[in-house]
Amino acid sequence: MSVQGILKEKGCVVVTAPPKATVADACRVLHDNHIGAIVVVDEQNAIKGIFTERDVVSVITRNGSQALAANLQQVMWKNVYCCTKDTSINGLMEAMTRHKARHLPVQDNGRLAGIISIGDVLRHHIKAIEYEAEYIRSYIAG
Repeated sequence: MSVQGILKEKGCVVVTAPPKATVADACRVLHDNHIGAIVVVDEQNAIKGIFTERDVVSVITRNGSQALAANLQQVMWKNVYCCTKDTSINGLMEAMTRHKARHLPVQDNGRLAGIISIGDVLRHHIKAIEYEAEYIRSYIAG
């Protein structure tokens, strides 16, 4: 299975913010949507950055409460690691491990097309193991 399969199951809706949104705005969005990352996009839906829970902790540790007024473009992670719809599950796991990333935006022709979280990958992996175990039980049973 690839990213395409995961997106078919979970959908392609991604919570985004413009680069000029404030850290306080982003924190509200993270909280209200029970998510760990916001993809920062421009007017053409091109990925400009990502802002995560880790970034909240980092910017507040460095700048105190005044960090809440900063624009995302000042504090977001600009070197965004992305995947495509054709990326394999193994490729996702390798990229997430190598980059210590919990979220990988899905990019298609330079535009945001979805997001995959470590939870999405884990759910898929558990389903695959359960399917394999059921197949083996059926094979043994005859």
